Amino acid sequence: MAGGAAGIVNGFFGGGGGMVLVPLLMSRCALDRRHAFASSVAIIFPLCALSAIIYYTRGHLDLMGALPYLVGGLIGGLIGGKIFEKIPVVWLKRAFALLILYGAWSALRG
Repeated sequence: MAGGAAGIVNGFFGGGGGMVLVPLLMSRCALDRRHAFASSVAIIFPLCALSAIIYYTRGHLDLMGALPYLVGGLIGGLIGGKIFEKIPVVWLKRAFALLILYGAWSALRG
């Protein structure tokens, strides 16, 4: 059910399934925060790919407009993956909370 919820959130909003998965992986699967973050990324990747394919086939995806963000995201993902173990969990929690708050603020504003 958690995977389904993450897929629905991802499909509706083009991302954000991790906000559903991280807390559930911690509470239901007893994963610590680091493992929950990492597992969430592994789960979200195919969901994002599937959502992108659906958006593309329906004409809602501008590949050329997305390309610079894809390149930046790949570089950021590589850097984030490499320094993940060096960042204290308390800072990961704070960054995750800020990201959720920013997403909420952006959604309410627009």
